[in-house]
Amino acid sequence: MYEHDYSYKLLFSHAVMVEDLLRGFIPEVWVRELDFTTLEKVSGSFISDDLREREDDLIWRVRWQNEWLYVYILLEFQSTVDAFMAVRIMTYLGLLYQDLIKHQQLTARDSLPPVLPVVLYNGRTRWHAARNIRDLIPVVPNGLEKYCPKLEYLVLDEGAFSDSELAPLRNLVAALFRLEQSRTVTDIQQILIHLIEWLQIPEQAGLRRAFTVWLRRVILPKRWPQITLPEIHELQEMHTMLAETVQQWYAEAEEQGMQHGLQRGIQQGLQQGLQQGLQQGQLEGERLLFKFQLQAKFGPLSPKIEEQLDILNTEMLFHCAKRLLTATTIEEVFIDLP
Repeated sequence: MYEHDYSYKLLFSHAVMVEDLLRGFIPEVWVRELDFTTLEKVSGSFISDDLREREDDLIWRVRWQNEWLYVYILLEFQSTVDAFMAVRIMTYLGLLYQDLIKHQQLTARDSLPPVLPVVLYNGRTRWHAARNIRDLIPVVPNGLEKYCPKLEYLVLDEGAFSDSELAPLRNLVAALFRLEQSRTVTDIQQILIHLIEWLQIPEQAGLRRAFTVWLRRVILPKRWPQITLPEIHELQEMHTMLAETVQQWYAEAEEQGMQHGLQRGIQQGLQQGLQQGLQQGQLEGERLLFKFQLQAKFGPLSPKIEEQLDILNTEMLFHCAKRLLTATTIEEVFIDLP
């Protein structure tokens, strides 16, 4: 949890990430009127009257027409839906205004600046909590409703975006969401190619490192805990390391498959003849190598796919391997098989 929070905070400490978030995921006219050259990060630490400190959020401000628009990004790791997020948002917004007044950035003659509260959520279920605090308050008697607060926040529910929606976008936040949803090494490698291209200028070295840290400490250990990760500082190094890892998996699969198959073949050969045993051992090795190739492209295999693998003969393996080159789903690899 901590590593995810820290890594996200590091990523959204870069102005280009905030700009891509606003441009790519808020399709409203006023976003096009923002002067992104004025985008700057401000303090995100507040102390309320009961002395509880709040330091988790990132707050940016950007000029909209003649005034500042504050973009309040709530970067707590939300893996579950918080039914009372609207209450928290109202509290944080009050603390922001209180802080501006306390530090004399606002006077009695000034208006309060507009604020866009954004919640980044990457839980498995879709976000279904109330997005306006007014929706948490039941129907009240006529005349009392004018005293009820109204405040809405924006939720970016990462899992609600499909890969087909995100893939065409030249957008760093879209790439971040795609990496969150990635399941195979191949998926990550393809997205890395785009990030390396988009962040190649020297000024983006810090953001490249931030993506690398997040991948190394959060995404890869969660997907493949068995991988021993070296110290890596650049996206290009990460891409190279993943390519070498896949090659190593293939080599280990081939070696393990030949050894495992040979052992089984020798045992069967004692009963059915050495030649038949060696042939069976070779087939077992080919099946195991093909299994690792499937896992590298599609991720963990279902029990049904495991059963289909066990019945493949040499001819079936050959045809399935050819289909693997162009298949987009694992079911296409085994089409027409008994």
